[in-house]
Amino acid sequence: MAQYFQVHATHPQPRLVRRACEIVRAGGVIAYPTDSSYALGCAIGDKQALERIRRIRQVDHTHNFTLVCRDLSDISQYARLDNTVFRLIKSLTPGRYTFILEATREVPRRLQNSRRRTIGIRVPAFPVVQALLGELGEPLMSSTLILPGEDMPHNDPEEIRERLEHDIDLVIDAGAVDNQPTTVVDLSRGVPEVLRTGGGPVDVFA
Repeated sequence: MAQYFQVHATHPQPRLVRRACEIVRAGGVIAYPTDSSYALGCAIGDKQALERIRRIRQVDHTHNFTLVCRDLSDISQYARLDNTVFRLIKSLTPGRYTFILEATREVPRRLQNSRRRTIGIRVPAFPVVQALLGELGEPLMSSTLILPGEDMPHNDPEEIRERLEHDIDLVIDAGAVDNQPTTVVDLSRGVPEVLRTGGGPVDVFA
């Protein structure tokens, strides 16, 4: 049964943040809040936890998982990008965008889109995520918490616990958040292509 931590949305309690990271490092799958919706997350190198998220979401190996990063310093390790793309991402982060980029060799094949060898990258602004990433010391492997047969992500932590308490290890409750998904922009070919319109404005790509 999933643990349930109630944290302050802007000043999350360090003790609970540390415990959440211990659960991630031990192979746990967590539901946590971002600036766009709740998401499912696990450690980058944990194959079993990743497969658990795939089963919950009922997605195949062509699904783009997202590396949720604390800042831009993480991106060059996991994604290839030229100066133009880097400047564009810098101007839009932190924010409600997910960028699809060509993955580097540092990214295990199982984390990449199996057809295109790409990876999603995201830098959220939400304080709870920033605290988690700071304590964890590496990005979280994540997927928006959209359940099978549904179109919108979840933003109610109590409902998430009710729906997933036997499938995940922890729900981090920071209250209801905006349930708009991120805007997804494919930059893997150098020219921005908006794949999904969400919380991030798209007029900057016109």
